[in-house]
Amino acid sequence: QYGDYDPSVHKRGFLAQEELLPKRVINLYQMTPEMWEERITAWYAEHRGRARDEAEMEYLKIAQDLEMYGVNYFAIRNKKGTELLLGVDALGLHIYDPENRLTPKISFPWNEIRNISYSDKEFTIKPLDKKIDVFKFNSSKLRVNKLILQLCIGNHDLFMRRRKADSLEVQQMKAQAREEKARKQMERQRLAREKQMREEAERTRDELEKRLLQMKEEATMPNEVLMRSEETADLLAEKAQITEEEAKLLAQKAAEAEQEMQRIKATAIRTEEEKRVMEQKVLEAEVLALKMAEESERRAKEADQLKQDLQEAREAERRAKQKLLEITTKPTYPPINPIPALLPPDMSSFNLIGDSLSFDFKDTDMKRLSMEIEKEK
Repeated sequence: QYGDYDPSVHKRGFLAQEELLPKRVINLYQMTPEMWEERITAWYAEHRGRARDEAEMEYLKIAQDLEMYGVNYFAIRNKKGTELLLGVDALGLHIYDPENRLTPKISFPWNEIRNISYSDKEFTIKPLDKKIDVFKFNSSKLRVNKLILQLCIGNHDLFMRRRKADSLEVQQMKAQAREEKARKQMERQRLAREKQMREEAERTRDELEKRLLQMKEEATMPNEVLMRSEETADLLAEKAQITEEEAKLLAQKAAEAEQEMQRIKATAIRTEEEKRVMEQKVLEAEVLALKMAEESERRAKEADQLKQDLQEAREAERRAKQKLLEITTKPTYPPINPIPALLPPDMSSFNLIGDSLSFDFKDTDMKRLSMEIEKEK
C-alpha cells in the first residue's frame, strides 16, 4: 500500500489511522499504539524491495494457517433450540459454540458428506457413513439457507478440483503462471540491479560532491588563512601602537611620579628639619620658661624682701620722726649720737641739724631699688 519504506516519507504517526491488527490481538499485549507502530515500522523496513503481488502471496500464506481463515459463520439452532454457529470453509462444515469460534464441536469434511439440502428454514447434512445420524438445524431465514447452500456448493467444487488431475487448460494456465513468475522474478532482479547501480552511482556522486566540497574548502583555506594573517598583522600593529602610546603615558606618569616622590622626599626632609627646629625651639622655650619661672620666683622673693625692707624703713622713719618731734619739743638736750640699731641696714647716716631733719640714702642703693622695682613690673 505504501511502497518501499522511506524514512523521509514514512515518519512517525503515518500508521495512526490504519487498523492493522484486531482488537483481540492488541488486548493480548500491554503495548501502546505508538509501540505497535514502532514495531510494525521496523518489520516494514525489513521487506524493502518486495513486489506487491509477492507481498500479497506471503500475507495469504500466513493468513491461511489461522483458525478462522476463510470461515463464514451463520447463526443456527438445533432440534432442541440450542443456539449454535455453522462455519463453512474450504475443508468442510463445522459446528461451533457461540462463545468459541476457534475450536469446532462437530466437523463434517467435504469428503465425508453425501448430501446437503434444505427445506424452508430447515437445513440437512447427510454423511456418507449411514451409521452416523443426519444432522439437522434451523436458520433464521430462508435466504440464509440459500446462501449457505451456495457456499457449500462452491467450496465442495473447489475441494474436488484440488484432488483431481489438472486439465490441459489448467496445466497451460499453471505454465503461463510459472513463466510469468519467472519473468517477474527476472524483472525484479533487473530492477534490483538497476536500483543497486543507481544507489552506487548516487553514493559515488555524493562522495565526489563531498570531495569537491572538501577541495573547495581546502582551496579557500589558504585565502582565509592569508586574510586572517593580514587581519592579525593589522591587529598586532594597532595593538603595538596602542602599547607604545601606553608605554609613553606610563613613562610620563613614572617621571611625574618620580618628581612627586622627590618633592615628597624634599618636603619630608624640610618637614624633618622644621620638626627638629621646632623641637629645638620648644626645648629652648621650655628651658627659657623654666629659667623665667625661677627668675620670677627669685624676683618675687626679692620684691617681698624689698617690701619688707621698705616697711621696716618707713617704720624706722616714723619712729625717727616721732623721736625728732619729741626732741624738738624739749628745750635743750645734749648732742645725741645716732642709734645704729634703729636704722635700717641700707641707711648710712642720720643727722639732726638745728630744726631740720635730713634722712639720706646712698645713690647706688636708690638706683638698685628702682631697677628691682622696674624688673618686677
